[in-house]
Amino acid sequence: MRQNTLSYGYLGLAAIVVALLDISTWPYDIAHPDQVLPVLYLVCAATLFNFANVRIDRGRLTLTAIVVGASAILLNPLDATLVGLTACVAERRRGPWSILANGALYASVACIGSLVALELRGGTDVSLWSRIVVIVAVTLGNWGLVAVAYSLRTGEAIASIVRHNFTASFYAAFAYYGLAALLLSYVLDGSPTGYLLATIVCVLALALTDTIAGRRVRRVLESELSDADRHLFHSRAVEGVVHNLRNHVATAVGYLKEIEPRRLDPVDRESLETATAAATDAVTVLRSLSQGATPRVSYASEPVDLNELVTRAFGMARPRARGKEIQLAVRESPEDVNVRADALLMREVITNLMNNAIDAAPPGGRVTATAGRRGGRPYFSVADDGPGISDEHRHHLFEPHFTTKEGGTGLGLFMSYGIVREHQGDLVYQGSRHGAIFTVTLPPYSE
Repeated sequence: MRQNTLSYGYLGLAAIVVALLDISTWPYDIAHPDQVLPVLYLVCAATLFNFANVRIDRGRLTLTAIVVGASAILLNPLDATLVGLTACVAERRRGPWSILANGALYASVACIGSLVALELRGGTDVSLWSRIVVIVAVTLGNWGLVAVAYSLRTGEAIASIVRHNFTASFYAAFAYYGLAALLLSYVLDGSPTGYLLATIVCVLALALTDTIAGRRVRRVLESELSDADRHLFHSRAVEGVVHNLRNHVATAVGYLKEIEPRRLDPVDRESLETATAAATDAVTVLRSLSQGATPRVSYASEPVDLNELVTRAFGMARPRARGKEIQLAVRESPEDVNVRADALLMREVITNLMNNAIDAAPPGGRVTATAGRRGGRPYFSVADDGPGISDEHRHHLFEPHFTTKEGGTGLGLFMSYGIVREHQGDLVYQGSRHGAIFTVTLPPYSE
């Protein structure tokens, strides 16, 4: 509740500041009105560009920054603010927070950039270097405002947000945004040719983003398919071996029990009892291994709330985290995250992921468990700020007995993957050198 209050208060403060800045520049806006067609063109482009996005580790990048940068260079502060506000149109399906955050923050960034351009404008034009300065101001303002908003919304430290998101690909994306905004600001000169060239720039940007997003989706799908194939192969192999061994050992147990102990001398009787007990234990272990390879799910009759499961796992992980002074954070979802599940098995999955994250995080690090909905499906994720998983080890994550931990068994992720697949869900790994994120997505509960 406190985080919600702070985050919405932050957005309200940003909106008030932008309104005051626009009021202060009102005389300039009246004296230097913008042409209607360029403003409408940029409004439409900003709305369209917010639909095209590429997912990153914790969030998504849209092309709206291109239009906001060009608007800051070309338009007066009030019109630039209006263009920034249109970024919230495409967010209506993502809830009130996304609508308000995108509208308020993009409007703030556009207004700040336009004010910088106003100070640097020489006569009626803005020089190349001045345009570059405006693009840099828009980019830095975007990073700062969004990072603070995300920190207030989630409780995560800004340093952690920067460490997890500001990667080489992140910087490359914004360099591309800056170049595209610079080019758009030059070609959009109000002439028919200018609109044609601006449209070509926008179409090329959309096509490139769609290609990048498609490649990322393919990589994720290929990775998930590879994980599923390997897990299925190992599960079937384990099941086959266990099945045959259990049959043979069960036969041996049956014959051992047919021997009459009273006919044996004390030494042989003791040997028989020892052999029978050992064989019985072997059958029990083999049965357990068989269940571990392909867990048998007993669905609860009532819906299982992921918020409750994550919170319980959080409480159980505290003693383990306390030994390394790990900060634990839980983000419950305000939305319905009920699933059809075996609550006991799903708690085992969350506990495995939490323990792995605590072991991977450095002393004094942070582990965050999150529940929510994505694409209409409930999910929970566990993130740490450890070293992440190397590419060399990535393709062995869900294999049995593979582990990077000293003293680890390598069965936690293997069994967790099997449990999630038996629930018709997905367990995927996302991450980089800044940490690991494991996400479980499950079908929603249905009557």
